[in-house]
Amino acid sequence: MDIEGAGGVVTGGLIAGAIEKSTGKAGEVHHGVCADCGAPASGNFCAACGQPTHVHRTLLHLGEELLHGVMHFDGRIWRTLPLLVLNPGRLTREWVQGRRTRYVSPLAIFLFTLFVMFFALSFAPHKEAPTVQPGEIAQQRAAVEAAQKAVDELRAENTQPQAIHVAQMVVDQRRDELAKLEKEVLEGRADGLKPGSWQASLKDMATGDAQDGQPHAKASVMGQEVKAEGDGLGAVIAKKLQNPDLALYKLQQTLYKFAFLLVPLSIPFVALLFLWKRGFTLYDHGVFVLYSLTFMALLLMLMVVSASVSGWLGGIVIPLGLLAVPVHMFAQMKGAYSLRVFSALWRTLALLLFCNVVIALFVTAIIYLGLGH
Repeated sequence: MDIEGAGGVVTGGLIAGAIEKSTGKAGEVHHGVCADCGAPASGNFCAACGQPTHVHRTLLHLGEELLHGVMHFDGRIWRTLPLLVLNPGRLTREWVQGRRTRYVSPLAIFLFTLFVMFFALSFAPHKEAPTVQPGEIAQQRAAVEAAQKAVDELRAENTQPQAIHVAQMVVDQRRDELAKLEKEVLEGRADGLKPGSWQASLKDMATGDAQDGQPHAKASVMGQEVKAEGDGLGAVIAKKLQNPDLALYKLQQTLYKFAFLLVPLSIPFVALLFLWKRGFTLYDHGVFVLYSLTFMALLLMLMVVSASVSGWLGGIVIPLGLLAVPVHMFAQMKGAYSLRVFSALWRTLALLLFCNVVIALFVTAIIYLGLGH
């Protein structure tokens, strides 16, 4: 995953660099005419085709081009990032109005940030579920015995037979679960998964283990119980979840490849907020969405890294990051579209609701594309 993440960063940087127009000095003029189109050249760039008049042919410059393509390391990034964080409305408005040479394009910075985010998240530590201790099993056994004693006392009093029957069923289920857990702790799981881990819990949910310990290959998908036999979507997902690590890997790869779907899913909802206002186009909303998603990706990286470094640091940064989401939306909405405070406020609240819809659609698409076939 780490190697693939590094490759994704390089690929994303090269793609972002390819769609960006070069700026800055290309070097001294060594030709009186352009080496590409043959037009007379008197500056650092050809006035006809735009190619630099100084053609580099050194290995050092080849490395410099690669570094620039991957890291996008020029002066524009340092003018874009501060505005993206502190004044996103101005950044969005100036790009839409045509002041573009000083900033990194919204598509380029979105692509590069997206790939860097997945690269950074691939290094995030995954916490394992704590191992079940014998003392915890003893406590659970004592709780089951106490519950059984209470049921026996009610049965002796011969009151409320229906309630006693239901209580006995609950106690029997807890006893069976405890017996299974004791067996897993003492002998280990047959599938090699760690007892109590999320992988083991997910597989048990997907296989729908019966009380006798035999899997019946069924799971609850979209609120309905489905069997793993057959060709339905629920059956396919249930089968994939029986290998939790592989299912997680497929979801990560699908999320990595199709994260760009957030852009076309978001643009129509932003457009709905300005349906009756003239002067705004889908391109304007696309710029707004790209810069906004870029900031959210940067914010997500910051929260994950802070939580990985220290628990107390994550406890401070994560709440502040969640608070920054609506604040950033409001600031970008107000500045980008030149709105009054009230107009920007209600649109921000509506946009937060729309975000839940977009996330639900996106997660559904990722599950379908990652596990549905």
